[in-house]
Amino acid sequence: MIGFLRLGIFLLIGLSVLYVLISVYARSLERERLENRWDDGHGIGERDAYIRDGMARYQRSLRRRLLWGVYIVPLVVIGVLIYVLNFT
Repeated sequence: MIGFLRLGIFLLIGLSVLYVLISVYARSLERERLENRWDDGHGIGERDAYIRDGMARYQRSLRRRLLWGVYIVPLVVIGVLIYVLNFT
């Protein structure tokens, strides 16, 4: 039981680090995409306001929410494996 708890703690720490890294990377890609769009002449208004509004929309977007899959998918897979290996 102690080993299982230790595995869970290290797994959550590792997944948290992975989530933060992917989140920072995805935000930088979105910001760069907005900057490039503005530079190409597709943006309306002031550049900083356009990027700020675009990042606010990104915060509420489905793409950002899908990052929670970093936690959900591995935990579900491990749960299913434990169930299948022990109870079937």
